[in-house]
Amino acid sequence: MSDGNEDKKGFFRRVGAFVARDHRFVFLGTDAFAAFGMWLLMMGYAQGGAPAVDLVAAAICGVWIVASLIPGIYKLTHWAAYEKSSPFVSDRALRPIRILSYVVWLAVVEIMFDVIVLGVVRAWIEATSLTSNPSDFLLSTFYMLDASSGIILHGITVTIELAFFGTIIAFLLALLLVFLRIQKIDRSDNYLLRFFKSLGSGFARFYSTIIRGTPMMVQGLIIYYAGFSVVKSSGLSINETQQVWSFFTSGLVTLSLCSAAYMAEVLRASIEAIDTGQLEAARSLGLTQWQAMRTIVFPQGVRNAMPAISNELIINIKDSSVLSVVGVFDLMYATTSIAGIYFRQMELYVAAALIYLVLTGVASKLLNMISAHMHMQTRNVLSTASDNATVLNEELIAHE
Repeated sequence: MSDGNEDKKGFFRRVGAFVARDHRFVFLGTDAFAAFGMWLLMMGYAQGGAPAVDLVAAAICGVWIVASLIPGIYKLTHWAAYEKSSPFVSDRALRPIRILSYVVWLAVVEIMFDVIVLGVVRAWIEATSLTSNPSDFLLSTFYMLDASSGIILHGITVTIELAFFGTIIAFLLALLLVFLRIQKIDRSDNYLLRFFKSLGSGFARFYSTIIRGTPMMVQGLIIYYAGFSVVKSSGLSINETQQVWSFFTSGLVTLSLCSAAYMAEVLRASIEAIDTGQLEAARSLGLTQWQAMRTIVFPQGVRNAMPAISNELIINIKDSSVLSVVGVFDLMYATTSIAGIYFRQMELYVAAALIYLVLTGVASKLLNMISAHMHMQTRNVLSTASDNATVLNEELIAHE
């Protein structure tokens, strides 16, 4: 965990250095930010907040903009000698100007907090007290989300379950696929073993080509209807078949099979990037291919591929939305259902996009924390794997 703490300390040091440093475009940058704050107030988004505080913040922004005209005019009239003769770039003036600019930035942050944060809270309180769907975009969005909160929460839960369990199952399948894919025929293999190695490697290539070359939406439709036909052929009724082969089950199977193909390619590339001498040394000392892969190659390959594998969870959170076409009651299906009830599409789809953004952001943060924790725990494992490979190479040299 020390690496994570060092990164945080480095970030705060960089922020502190930025705050304490005199900036070249302090007038221009602060003017733009102050104008943005005043624009928010003029648009009337700060209704019902703290008007006295807003007026003080707006006055600070206005005074800064007016005062910044003086150095602007001076620069236009003394363009060539501005850097040398201007009093606004002297050592005595730079620090007070920088401090005053931070006061302006704080004033704009206060306006943004009142307009955006408190404005959203006020809109939510107002929307939840209404008895009918209003015409205002934000109020209508909050009204529909509050009225259909149970449906939305169920959709979010299904989306998280699909992404989480689908990623785990896909990882296990990817390990099997990549093991089949990298099989090579040895001179000591008999004909039967050679046949199965060729069959397994060919199947892995064929599977990866088919899955990665077709859309997951089409795969979901094929898997659902094919599975439905197979289960129904056993003599079950339609209701009994739907209980056995549910929408969620077919969606989980689709997501797992699709993600496994991409994970297998990531793992294969990571494993093939490892020095082949480690595997050759292990085989020369009598280890079977499976033993060499399990103890030497796979630990290093999986570790190198962990960032890309973790990213599959983020991708699965988003890609699970296409499974709504087969009836999986995920977040996208819930959003579409609510939009059909109220006949308001734009508000709900924007809300769904924000929810997906929050889910992927939280997942990304958790994965980064887990990755930092696993880095410390797996360091000894990787060191052991590397030591084993070194010992094998040394023994091989000694035998030669």
